[in-house]
Amino acid sequence: MDLVSDPLFRHLAWANTYVFDRIAEQPEAHLQLTAPNDTWTVAEILEHFTASFYAHLLDGKENTPTEVPTTRAEVLALRDLSLTFDQRLRESAKNQVGFIEYTRRDGTVVRGNRETILTQSIHHATEHRAQIAGIFSNHGFKVIDLDAIDLWRFANHEGLGD
Repeated sequence: MDLVSDPLFRHLAWANTYVFDRIAEQPEAHLQLTAPNDTWTVAEILEHFTASFYAHLLDGKENTPTEVPTTRAEVLALRDLSLTFDQRLRESAKNQVGFIEYTRRDGTVVRGNRETILTQSIHHATEHRAQIAGIFSNHGFKVIDLDAIDLWRFANHEGLGD
């Protein structure tokens, strides 16, 4: 694995864990918060970006079903499952070359470059962590500090910074 990909996938797992842990500290009612003019709840977004689809595409292993969490315990269980998917992605990043074909539910055949799928898996989680942070902020809660999970903090966490 190259020197850029591996830290990015380690960061993915670390940042996702931070988000799950912060959400698990909140009242369970906060799982139902949404952004203005949107119907997706914090819980639905957590489940969505946790889902194993990208890992499944890349490693061919089971596309493990996930459930939308309704309790703190379920948030923590989803966190633990997410870590297994993040590890599968990290392993898959050792083979970045090639294409994958799959069929969507509507019958459309999609051909994707492994590099694109790997990159999208990181972007996808980043996008939804920010979405969740925005939902909490919109409701007046400072739950997710995105600066606390940037790559600088991660480097410091791993002993690679100052």
